[in-house]
Formats: sequence, structure tokens, C-alpha cells
Amino acid sequence: MVLVRPENTQQARLVRLLRDDGPRSRVELGDALGLSRSTLTVELERLVARGLVETAGPAASRGGRRSSLLRLGGGVRFAGVVVAPDRVTVAVTDGELNVLAEATEPVDVRTGPEAVTGRAVELVDKLRVELGIPELTGVGIGLPGPVSAEAGASVAPTALPGWQRFPVRDAFATELGCPAVVDNDANVLALGEQHTGIGRTVEDFLYVKLGTAIACGLVLGGTLYRGATSSAGDIAHLPLGEDGPTCVCGESGCLEAYCGDAGLVAAALAAARAGRSAELAGRLAAAGTLTVRDVAAAATAGDPAAQTLFRDAARRIGRVLVGLVSFFNPGIVVIGGAADGIGHILLAEIRSVVYRRSAPLATGTMPVVLSDLGGRAGLVGAARLVSEQVFATG
Repeated sequence: MVLVRPENTQQARLVRLLRDDGPRSRVELGDALGLSRSTLTVELERLVARGLVETAGPAASRGGRRSSLLRLGGGVRFAGVVVAPDRVTVAVTDGELNVLAEATEPVDVRTGPEAVTGRAVELVDKLRVELGIPELTGVGIGLPGPVSAEAGASVAPTALPGWQRFPVRDAFATELGCPAVVDNDANVLALGEQHTGIGRTVEDFLYVKLGTAIACGLVLGGTLYRGATSSAGDIAHLPLGEDGPTCVCGESGCLEAYCGDAGLVAAALAAARAGRSAELAGRLAAAGTLTVRDVAAAATAGDPAAQTLFRDAARRIGRVLVGLVSFFNPGIVVIGGAADGIGHILLAEIRSVVYRRSAPLATGTMPVVLSDLGGRAGLVGAARLVSEQVFATG
């Protein structure tokens, strides 16, 4: 594996600008970074010689001789991998993190990390070969639950039984022959939102990831914030009440026990069996069990009991956000990961609680919105995750 990285801070700033903003002329690059013409020329020539930058055609005329547009080199190719409890999704991107190809396959993470990571590697390699890419520049991986960025492994992962301390980063780096970086899926989603979603518009925002595992990604001052031990944003087990449902962590009344997919399904099963919802009872009788998709479908069909479950969950999420908004004062809150069809039910209740109970100074200009990127946010975010490492100075 031959890793080509920027040689100095100026080169790192140049390649990151080209990653984030796309092709630019020499004049635009110099103006944006405040570099002299001579410094810019020297550093760009070095980047071109190293294959990190290439010419992309003529720039728009500004009078006089037309200059050339510059872009990241065609050999810069990243892979993004997002592992969920029931599936793995992979993609290959160019240097600007545009997705060139992607694939999704059902998996059961309980089969163990070796089997799942092995299959993910096969899917990435298949895309690489189909695209005619000889080697990858790097691979980023998003995992549900807490992750030690330093170790490149899951830590106490309730959503990934049997994955404790498995060296996910090293497994991907060895098999794909390129740098690998691992983080939790909320952080990866936040990076995707920052690169290509509404997060581009602000320097400070929160990404709240719902679903099987609940977590929060924090972007502060334009940079992902992980905390001292990579556990910033781990809101799943914030206590909401001592007498609440038992959580997989062993405690009672955690946010995830109420509002995670498993908690919602448990509450729906109770409603169906108690005769509070004919719609849920019918689905239970037909399938023998319920999924969060069943509960969402019932809610969107107008079932009052199912709608109440989601509204109650949204109010609890809103109460947690009141504390986060007051403490971090973000410019925007982005909600992602909700089951299909119920995002707007959740959003209305979350907004109601946050705007009613937070200080006006914190929320006066702060939107609370649904992410419109879907699964693409995770793939782009995973690619950006490893690009941050590769595009650091060597």
C-alpha cells in the first residue's frame, strides 16, 4: 500500500477545499486560502506530481488569458461502509465524495464481526473492480453504538452482540490494502450531513440518529466533536425515569428503552395484546410478531394507538434535546433515521417541546428539521471520515 498524503498544511488546505467545493481555478484557490501566487503554484505543482490534483478543463474567463480548473485526481477513490443490525451498505466515491456506485445486502450482525466485515469487504471489492479502480485511497466505516476511534473498534455495543473490541479498522485496512477509520454511525451521518446536506449551511449543529440505536453527532465550529474518549453524543442511556422500561444496558427508563425501535415495538405489542389497537392486533395475528415498520405503517394509516406511541417517543426525545440545545447552542438540529412515513409526526412533537421549553435566545433562529439525505448521508459521511485522515499532512 502506497499512501499519498499532502506534504504540508498548505497542501492539506488545498485538497480539502477541492474536496468540499469541487473544481476551482488557480485564482479562486488562491483567493479562498489567502496564498500568494508563487506559493500556490509551487504547492499545486507538487500535488499534481503526486497525483492528488489534476486539470479539469478551462475555467470561466475573467478577462485576459483563461486559466485551468483544478480538481482532485482521478485516482483518489474512497469507500464508505455503514453497518446496521440487519444490513450492510457500501459505496465507492470520487475525491469530492460523489457516490460512484453502491450496494446493500441483508446481514445479521449476530453472526459475528468476522462474517459481516468479510462480506462488506467483498462488496467493496466488487464495486472497485466494476469501476476499474486499481486501489482505494481509504475506507471509512460507521457502526451502531459506541466506538473507540483510537482502537478502531466497538465498545460495549448492545446493537452489535459479540463485536466487543473486535478490530474492525484493522480488518478493513488489511483486506482492502488502504487506510481505514471507524466511528459510530451518528458521527458518520453528521459528517455526511455536513458535506452534502443542510449541515453545509452552519458551523454548529446536532444530528440526532433514531432507529435501533439512538445517538447524536455533534459538529461544533465546523469540526466533528468526539470528546475525550470518543463518547460525546452517546445519549441512548440518558435516564428519563426510574420506573420506565428495562433497557438492554440493564438500567430502567433510558431514552433508547423508550424511543429505540425495540422499545417502540414492545409498546406496540402491549397495545395489540391489550386490545387498544385493532390495526396492530391484526398485523400481529398475521405475522406472529411486529416490527417498527409495522408500527409506522399503522400510524400512517391513522391508527390512534400507533400514532400515540410515536408522539410519546417524540416528546421524550424533545425533552432530551432541550438540554442539548441549551448546553451546545447549535445553529440547527437535524433528525434522521426515523421509520418511513412517521418523520413528520415525530418532528411536530419534537419541535413543540424544544421551542416551548428552551430559552428563546437558543432557539429563536434554530430550525429543527428532518434529514432529506436518507442512507446516502452515512455513505458520504463514512467516505469523508477517512478523507479527513488521508487529507491531513503526512
